[in-house]
Amino acid sequence: MFTFGGLASGLDTNTIIQQLVALERLPIQQLEAKKAAEQSRLDLVGTLSGLVKDLQARAAALSTAQSFLSYTASISHEGIANVSATGEAQSGSHTLLVEQLAQADRWAFDGVVDPSVNLASADGESVSFTVNGTNYDVPLTAAASSLYDISNAINDAAGDDVTASVVNAGTASAPDWQLVLSSDETGEDFALSGLSSTVSGLSVDGTPGSPNHVAQASNAIAIVDGITIERSGNTLDDVLEGVTIDLLSADPAQQVTIQVGADTEAITSRVQDLVDSYNAVIGFINEQNAYTEDDGVGGELFGDSLLSQVKRTIDDALFNVDIATVQADTEGYSTLGLIGIDRENDGTLSIDSDKLSAKLNGNLEALMDLFADLDGFDNEGAAVNSPGYYVDSGTVDSGLAATLDRAIDAMFGILDNVGGTTIQGIFDTRTEAINARIERFNDRIEAREVYLIQYEERLVRRFTALEELMSGLNAQGMALQNALSGLNS
Repeated sequence: MFTFGGLASGLDTNTIIQQLVALERLPIQQLEAKKAAEQSRLDLVGTLSGLVKDLQARAAALSTAQSFLSYTASISHEGIANVSATGEAQSGSHTLLVEQLAQADRWAFDGVVDPSVNLASADGESVSFTVNGTNYDVPLTAAASSLYDISNAINDAAGDDVTASVVNAGTASAPDWQLVLSSDETGEDFALSGLSSTVSGLSVDGTPGSPNHVAQASNAIAIVDGITIERSGNTLDDVLEGVTIDLLSADPAQQVTIQVGADTEAITSRVQDLVDSYNAVIGFINEQNAYTEDDGVGGELFGDSLLSQVKRTIDDALFNVDIATVQADTEGYSTLGLIGIDRENDGTLSIDSDKLSAKLNGNLEALMDLFADLDGFDNEGAAVNSPGYYVDSGTVDSGLAATLDRAIDAMFGILDNVGGTTIQGIFDTRTEAINARIERFNDRIEAREVYLIQYEERLVRRFTALEELMSGLNAQGMALQNALSGLNS
């Protein structure tokens, strides 16, 4: 909207309008500051949520026997086999003797001088074979029947079972290009049979053991703890529970020892991870709830009930141990403090590594029982969000880590499979409340912005009218002055 800019009144009307609008904008700035504070609170709730979720993941890694336990497996002689173990393994010593490795079946067709020369004399000549119970008859054309063409045709037709390649078995001056056909799987069950060729320039003796049979399929044969084991592959993962043996070489005269034992370093690392994640949560809560006369409150969530709820929930899970369990404990495995995890004055945890190591090397089963739910969780079908939903009704043996995992899970929304609705946790309700406040601030700011536009338009109209009035009055004054000047003359 055009203004006269004070030409008639002598006032800087544009500046006056801008300053008046600026004064009316102050409430918007206050609303924006409140909105920014709520957004900061929302971000901090998200940060705390992430820290608590990380703590839950660390607790889950100790909550079952399978996840708590780690085992290491070693072998007395390298080069015979590689061994590894999982949580399902059992400590112990085993013997291994590798009599024979599994091998894939391999055939080489009679060689030719030039692999790019077409070998078929007519369309329809083919290469045939059977593997893994499937019969293959790969047809060729006279115009596309070089070794390379044949290799590609076989791979296209039977690539899931065999691999065809072209190899120079001779020298550069005396080439001997051969089509080599290999089974993709080791073991006798995957041997090629019925190999034949009707291609005029490509011949093969498909009789097992013939010169064209360059590698005969064989099963792996090993003796484990005196028992002969035969498999089609060189990986034995179903012989010793939780132990995988990858056979590398056969030596019937070399018996080796496999030693399986608990990996105390891995368990210690997981316990340390749990403590570190717990300390991260407590450190965040302490920082937000801090207060000094000089600096004031520590964070935007100062005094927020969410902080106390989170701390109370995780502490109840870790430290609220049944008194009867403690009284019945004769070895010192019923609380975190007894195994070397102590609470400091600021609420964080510290680990006495020597004490924890002694417990690990003492009664590992008892230590696992402290953290893990050994017999599984059963809430007896309690309804979602009911008091018993996260309660292990079957037994008091729930394990601190398993209890913490479930307690944290209850802090976040879950889906009621019966009702099809989402049950909100404390993080969900707090996030929803803050978002609602932010939305209300957005609405008020938007409404105030609309008012400012209208207010500015009214000011422009009023000052424009003032300028027009002043201009008229000035014109009348000038006319009167001119008339008076005429009378005097």
